[in-house]
Amino acid sequence: MGLKMDLHIHSTCSDGTMTPVELVRKYYQEEYGLIALTDHDGIDGVKTAQIAGEALGISVISGIELGTELPDGPELHILGYYIDIGNPALNETLAELRKTRAERNRKLLDVLRSMGYNLTEEDLKQRPDQVYVGKPNFALALQKKGYVKSPEDAFAPGKFLESPEARAVRRERITAQKAIELINGAGGIASLAHPMKIKGIGEKGSEDFFHRLEEIVKQLKKAGLKGLECFHPSATHEQGIALVKLAEKYKLHVTEGSDYHGPEFEPHQ
Repeated sequence: MGLKMDLHIHSTCSDGTMTPVELVRKYYQEEYGLIALTDHDGIDGVKTAQIAGEALGISVISGIELGTELPDGPELHILGYYIDIGNPALNETLAELRKTRAERNRKLLDVLRSMGYNLTEEDLKQRPDQVYVGKPNFALALQKKGYVKSPEDAFAPGKFLESPEARAVRRERITAQKAIELINGAGGIASLAHPMKIKGIGEKGSEDFFHRLEEIVKQLKKAGLKGLECFHPSATHEQGIALVKLAEKYKLHVTEGSDYHGPEFEPHQ
């Protein structure tokens, strides 16, 4: 029997709804042997998760998911594994990213209010000590206020968080190359997250899409990319196989993950 693993999980230290300890307990009970906590732009939950993992006998990789973009190109998410969470350059960048995210959140709140959805900064927090606030937290707040029936509804095409006005609110991101450099500099392994979710490179799964994806992979490989997330809820079985072939062509590790955010959220398509 193979080792059960999930290398893409989010906790309350980013936009998940379960604490790091709750996640470790859940995966232990489901007989996983290896997991990676990959919170967005943060590593606050890693140590706690690893301590819980040691107690229960489940291996917890120190991970992160960095939101990035290519110069004049699409937004990409880069996963980092086995990183040194005490690395000064990484922590300095994460502090900067917290500031840009807070500014983006204030602007997005203003946009939603102008559309008639009256949310406050407090509405965005699911618990008193919450530091990170991402778009899924906006979705949960919209549900709590009765504006949507489920968090997924907040991401309906052209509405709420996917409205043109909301989508126009962007935050400063680091380049994908910079993210890979930071991860490698912290002794980690960088992997391109959920390639099938990349927007602006053609119709998902089309020949053009895969052609442009390969160009991105080639570019990132030169920058030090070591892995490709081939198995993710956004990819069909056939697309996953195509991604494995792409990974093999460029000698990249094949990674897989559920992108789990908690029981309130459906798998991210």
